[in-house]
Amino acid sequence: MAAETEIRPVGPDEAEEAGRLVEAAYRHLLGPHMETDYATELADVAGRMDASDVLVAVVDGQLVGCVTYVPDASSPLAEHLREGEAGIRMLAVRAAAQRRGIGRALTIACIERARAASRRRLFLHSDQQMPAAHALYRSLGFQPEPDRDWSPSPAYQLRAFALNLDEPGPA
Repeated sequence: MAAETEIRPVGPDEAEEAGRLVEAAYRHLLGPHMETDYATELADVAGRMDASDVLVAVVDGQLVGCVTYVPDASSPLAEHLREGEAGIRMLAVRAAAQRRGIGRALTIACIERARAASRRRLFLHSDQQMPAAHALYRSLGFQPEPDRDWSPSPAYQLRAFALNLDEPGPA
């Protein structure tokens, strides 16, 4: 029987561990070329906790995933959010725990938070080097928004996805 995944807010005493998890997961996906400033931003879970909801996935008492839910465009963590949108940032799953539905559970938790807050849409950017993440988002109803793609630096080409929240929830 598979272990149950618990999705909950990160505890202050878990922020450092969650930050290491996020940085390691991105380094695993993006490779050694990941910029130092970006690695520092990814690891700073404690710095995101006041301006967003940082959620973790826990299986058998171990942190296996983390995501930053940005409630609206007024947040300092809002990246290209428009009025009525919430955002997802820095979704990460420990490499050894990937392909077990943890990324899906974290994304659904963000969808539920956005719906509960009466947001019209949920928006995110995902690096072009993350096709498995893109497939996950599409499977949950997110649609590509190529007019909102952007590149924060030459090393990163980000693809935009959005979910209209006035449609039925994910299965």
